Amino acid sequence: MHDFDLTPPSPAQRDALIAGLTGEEKRVLLQHGTEAPFCGVFLDNKLEGVYTCRLCGLPLFRSSAKFDSGTGWPSFFAPFDPAHVHEIRDTSHGMIRTEITCARCGSHLGHVFPDGPPPTGERHCLNSVSLGFTEEGQPLPNPLHREGAEAGTA
Repeated sequence: MHDFDLTPPSPAQRDALIAGLTGEEKRVLLQHGTEAPFCGVFLDNKLEGVYTCRLCGLPLFRSSAKFDSGTGWPSFFAPFDPAHVHEIRDTSHGMIRTEITCARCGSHLGHVFPDGPPPTGERHCLNSVSLGFTEEGQPLPNPLHREGAEAGTA
């Protein structure tokens, strides 16, 4: 497993990253919004590679863990590294769910449910606008200009 620097971006770095977001990306990533089902750019993506945090570039999910859940959002049965995704109890909308956020920058990604396929039984249900994608063999995004694994390839 690669070691990625999980130190949060500095306030100046965070402001610079946020400045590059669209209104919809800000609504989902920063205000815990949800994109409409069946419209996300990564729902039907079949390419091999790594899904990263749209804001800070941290690797979150591998394409090899992606599956068609039929829910209308990209779904994965396991994260790239469990340390890269934080789980938070979410009681909004009159139900109890588990929200998932980027462990480095805190951006809202989606939710995780206990109804996924083997081997984990988990369904990490993601908003496409919360993600970037790096095709296998290409350099991973490194918007924070970090050393080590950050400068590697997918």
